[in-house]
Amino acid sequence: MDDLDKAIINHLQKGFPICDAPYRVVAEQLGTSEAELLSRLQSLLDNGVLSRFGPMYHAEQMGGALSLAAMQVPEERFDAVSDMVNAFPEVAHNYARNHALNMWFVLATEKPEQIADVIAAIEQQTGIPVHNMPKIKEYFVGLQLEV
Repeated sequence: MDDLDKAIINHLQKGFPICDAPYRVVAEQLGTSEAELLSRLQSLLDNGVLSRFGPMYHAEQMGGALSLAAMQVPEERFDAVSDMVNAFPEVAHNYARNHALNMWFVLATEKPEQIADVIAAIEQQTGIPVHNMPKIKEYFVGLQLEV
């Protein structure tokens, strides 16, 4: 990454304008062109520096639900189970962890009652229990990772 890539990442963590031409506005703020900004963002995504770039929606405020879930997956089955879990459109993130519960993922559904249905389907398909850990209270941390 060069200085412009770092500036893009640092700048976009602070927000994204809501207007007719948000990429143009950000590009102007960074002293580059809209085409260059879009090219850099795509490159950062393609190279895995960024895993995603897009809006974060508050599922609960839209009538849906979110829940953190975890599984204890035998190492020899980890990749296969990960593929099965990731095939569910409700799985938003899936991460390996160095813990007895070694697979953690976030479920996002359109309706709260769908969380239990998705968990049951994952358990049925994988043969492994899913530990559901719904959010009890939400805190805003405002985390920014300076590059």
